[in-house]
Amino acid sequence: MDNTKASNVVSVLSEALPYIQKLNGKTIVIKYGGNAMTDQDLKIGFARDIVLLKQVGINPVVVHGGGPQIAQLLERVGKESKFIQGMRVTDTETMDIVEMVLGGLVNKSIVTMINQQGGRAVGLTGKDGSLIRAKKMQMSIDSDSNTSEIIDLGHVGEVQTIDPAVVSMLDDDHFIPVIAPIGVGDDGQSYNINADLVAGKLATVLGAEKLLLLTNTVGILDKQGKLLTGLNAKQVDEYIADGTIYGGMLPKVNCALDAVKSGVKTSHIIDGRVPHAVLLELLTDEGVGTLLKG
Repeated sequence: MDNTKASNVVSVLSEALPYIQKLNGKTIVIKYGGNAMTDQDLKIGFARDIVLLKQVGINPVVVHGGGPQIAQLLERVGKESKFIQGMRVTDTETMDIVEMVLGGLVNKSIVTMINQQGGRAVGLTGKDGSLIRAKKMQMSIDSDSNTSEIIDLGHVGEVQTIDPAVVSMLDDDHFIPVIAPIGVGDDGQSYNINADLVAGKLATVLGAEKLLLLTNTVGILDKQGKLLTGLNAKQVDEYIADGTIYGGMLPKVNCALDAVKSGVKTSHIIDGRVPHAVLLELLTDEGVGTLLKG
């Protein structure tokens, strides 16, 4: 290694030190999805980031999605995906596939990647240890007659309660929890829940220092395309009102904001397409996304 490269490495480590000290012993909930879950180099980089965080005394908890993988398997078995307002209609047969993909293929793949990088990951679904109690999501849409129509999405759920005991136990024993967003209802039925929502609720219940949502965008941009960061709730509301924040970004922003309002110190919407985005956001001055604070 030449002197310039060595000097750069030392500079980076020096910059990271105060962040490592501040986050030591803290819990960070990370929603893992998008390109970061499908590009092989990004997957390996993510796994290494998670292992490094645990190694320096930070407690990462990973909640993952898996929409593209579910769609691929549904297509292979000849079942058409149907969406209403962005939500996948999930009948019993589709739920079986969702559970197989999220709780099996995707979850164990992430666990294996982290373990190959020297970590000690354990895969869970919301069923394990009664982690996520769910209830059926009720969606209503306005009809032409100025009345609301209730739409049955099948096994699509929302978080009713979270019991973090199993996650806390794993954290305390130096394991890394990797959680698939499948909950169980009072009726014993499985429910597919949006991974962002699960991550946000889990961060709140765990009293997490930070919530990180990995996306396929650079973060929240103003109307001139400049990245916005360090936003508080009032500023976010103003950006929503004037149309700066709209469309697919709205649910993520609301999820991040709800977590901050519920006690999480900061939420971060970051670009998962950037190599080592998690470390860059947590351990450097500049970061790689939008930070929201209370």
